[in-house]
Amino acid sequence: MTAAIKLSDYLNEPLIFTQKRYSSNKELFTEVSTVAFDKGYVREDFLERVKQREETFPTGIQLEDFGVAIPHTDAECVHKEFVAIITNAEPVAFKSMEDLDQMVAANIVFVLGLNQPHAQLDMLQSLMKLLQNPEVLSQLLVAETTEQLLTIVKNNNL
Repeated sequence: MTAAIKLSDYLNEPLIFTQKRYSSNKELFTEVSTVAFDKGYVREDFLERVKQREETFPTGIQLEDFGVAIPHTDAECVHKEFVAIITNAEPVAFKSMEDLDQMVAANIVFVLGLNQPHAQLDMLQSLMKLLQNPEVLSQLLVAETTEQLLTIVKNNNL
C-alpha cells in the first residue's frame, strides 16, 4: 500500500499566491502558468491546455461557505509536479463542475500540475478531504503570506 499523497509535498513558494485579485480565471491561469513555466515546472503549452480543459470540463465546486476550483490538464505538459494554491481577495468565476449553467465564485483555487496518472486521483482525494474541512479552508483564506499558508497546510498535516 502506498503512502497517502500529501498536499504539502507538492507546494512550492513561487506557486502560492495569497489575497489576489483577478478579473477572470484566464488571468489567474496566465499568472500561474507564467511562473510555472519560468521555474521549469511546465511546458509552454500548459496555459493553453489548462484553459481548454477548464472550458470543456469545468472544475468549480460550490461548498457550503466557499467556492473552490481545481483546474488541471494533461500530464505530458508537466515537467515537475506541483500544486499551486491561489487565495482570492475577491472570488473568481468558474463554471460549476456539476452544472455547466451555474457559476461558482471561487475563493480558493488549486491548480494541479501532476504528471503521474495515479497522482491526479490521489491528489483529488486528498483535496476532497481538505474541502470537507471548512475550518482549515477559512484559515487558508485569511492567510496574508505564503509562509502563513504553508504553515496552515503543514500544521494540519495536509
